[in-house]
Amino acid sequence: MKLLEYVNLEVVQSLKGKDLLTWFDYSSIEVKQLLGLATNLKSLAKSNVHPPLLAGKTVGLIFEKHSTRTRISFEVGINQLGGHAMYMHARDLQIGRGEPISDTGKVLSGYMDGIMIRAHSHKMVEELADAANIPVINGLTDLYHPCQALADVLTIHEVKGYLPGLKLAYVGDGNNVANSLLIACAHLGIEVSIATPKGFEIDENILTKVQKLAVSNGTNIMTTNDPIVAVKDADIIYTDVWTSMGQEEETAARLQAFKGYQINEDLVMHAKSDYLFLHCLPAHREEEVATSIIDGPNSAVFEQAENRLHAQKAILASILS
Repeated sequence: MKLLEYVNLEVVQSLKGKDLLTWFDYSSIEVKQLLGLATNLKSLAKSNVHPPLLAGKTVGLIFEKHSTRTRISFEVGINQLGGHAMYMHARDLQIGRGEPISDTGKVLSGYMDGIMIRAHSHKMVEELADAANIPVINGLTDLYHPCQALADVLTIHEVKGYLPGLKLAYVGDGNNVANSLLIACAHLGIEVSIATPKGFEIDENILTKVQKLAVSNGTNIMTTNDPIVAVKDADIIYTDVWTSMGQEEETAARLQAFKGYQINEDLVMHAKSDYLFLHCLPAHREEEVATSIIDGPNSAVFEQAENRLHAQKAILASILS
């Protein structure tokens, strides 16, 4: 049986009311079931069928950081499921004038059915979730980007047809995207080889936890400073921007540190010929990735971006409906 051929509704329904701050808080079977639900919801959407699983529900979307894919995919997903999305930029709320996030969480709990927040600090999101009595979804923090990772593995499964035993090479910054991708892969039996420059490695505490999770699922996480070592025989190659939002003052130093880490024609020669290229977007062409790669036949970055919608619908439907 392939991984996503079934959905156990009891497992999915057991997630009702649960926060999503990091995939460390979910079991491997729960992650697999969410992938199955995302696959089913995508199939229905392609037939223009949108089950009203969020009918009568209002979800608040709080943003401290700019967004294209996160904002639009959440708004569209909530609307397709019959709910109402309310966009709120932090500067327009009282948290922009110093109100504690815990107070905001308590207030919004009386108005809404769930909150998605895209924030600078993961600690802030944890404080919001602790105070709120409605589910909180992490739309991105400095440490994690779980919604992106679910869309990533959904894309990999669609292209490759299976997940356990695949090798994914991540080349670039050991950032929030990398952290969540590693956890998702560890849950699903995907081997990961991650190459980062010295000083930009995965957080040691996160790496220790994810390596333990990977071993429990029969796979492993390898770290290196050599992109060629990471990419050798890879089924999937993944990268992200070298300078994320809020790091603009570090741009020059990062460009110097990441020399040799670009995904280009020379580097991908070390991967399998049918490698899949992924990038969470937005991309800086000719910086972390050559244009010939991101626009080439092995790239699925726009399918990956679309899958943010379907992965998030699965999350929303399971914890709110």
